Amino acid sequence: MIQGYHSPEPRKARRSTRYRIRRRTPPGAAPGTIIPEPTSQPPRITLTHVLPESLEEQEIQQPAMIRSWLSRPGWIWCDIDGPGDSQFISEVAQVFNLHPLALEDVVNTHQRAKVEEYNGTLFITMRLPHIAENGIIESEQISIFLGPNFLVSFQPRPGDAFTCIRKRFHNPESPLRQLGPSYLAYSLIDLIIDHYFPVLDFLGEKLESLEEKVTSADARKVLREIHDLRRELLYLRRILWPHRDAVQSLLRDYLTLLPKIVRVHLRDCWDHVVLLLDLTETYRELCADLRDYCLSAISNRMNEVMKWLTLIATIFIPLSFIAGVYGMNFDPDASPWNMPELRWYYGYPFSLLLMLAVATLMIWVFYRRGWIGQDWPISDSVLHRSPATRGENQASRRAMPSPG
Repeated sequence: MIQGYHSPEPRKARRSTRYRIRRRTPPGAAPGTIIPEPTSQPPRITLTHVLPESLEEQEIQQPAMIRSWLSRPGWIWCDIDGPGDSQFISEVAQVFNLHPLALEDVVNTHQRAKVEEYNGTLFITMRLPHIAENGIIESEQISIFLGPNFLVSFQPRPGDAFTCIRKRFHNPESPLRQLGPSYLAYSLIDLIIDHYFPVLDFLGEKLESLEEKVTSADARKVLREIHDLRRELLYLRRILWPHRDAVQSLLRDYLTLLPKIVRVHLRDCWDHVVLLLDLTETYRELCADLRDYCLSAISNRMNEVMKWLTLIATIFIPLSFIAGVYGMNFDPDASPWNMPELRWYYGYPFSLLLMLAVATLMIWVFYRRGWIGQDWPISDSVLHRSPATRGENQASRRAMPSPG
């Protein structure tokens, strides 16, 4: 069922729209309603007819032309770039007998990685990550239909993400030409999963640079960058986690369409997904540690400032008391007890020297108590000792007899 329903304009903040699901079908629409993204490119079909001894590749203008290729010996790979025409997609579905519910998921490109079966055809969705120009991680949905003698793939964004797969087809000894569409499905899944490694390498380099900034720059400036990196890792984990269940489902089920040799290769994809998830969790924990370190550094800096302000205020308390005492307006002529110091020749220098002596005494007391002028809690000499020296001291402490 085709309807002309337009979604509202996308928001400019790309970070926010990654987490929002915009479904273009209105509430109550019939299941299987196909409403492509209005900004999608017009469809372009690249058809590859594969035989063990030959290979033909060409662009198809009309979906009805595919039927003649399906009747030939061998199998075909139909790659559709830009599903922006609902009528075109419906014609492709009629040729391959694709289920409308699966087509609805093809045009609504917010799907998580999953595997479903419709009428003997496997429907697989994966998310292909890439790094945008502004350093933000984005992903596009790759949809795959696997049948006995065909494979149909949908790429919503312009540009061919499967160029390296096409190059491998030109090798007559390649398993892609010998093992059929199931091995091509594995190759596409493996390509998609391998794209996560450079993304994680990029995030790992950013994490290393942040570790250096934390110790050399203002922690308040680094805290925002740590939050942004943690947000990217959270998004990467969100799109990567369903791949584990999808690959596990391919290994466990669908034995008819996936022969044993393909499932052996899919185990390698499973290992890669587990490794990627472990790296993502490790980076997220490191980001959390860096964030806690920055917050602790900011708190310690604030405590240090408050300590110095308190010390300064404490020093001036007795000085203010002395100034207040000698600032009282008592007439010394009325009584000999009324501040006789006011008539001293050196009365003013005496009061200044008294204040200086009190301030010096308080600073000396603060120093003796270790509140100022000392490294606390660990001195730089202890921090910068060589590991060998620290090891010798630890060994000597272990050699000392315990009390009692």
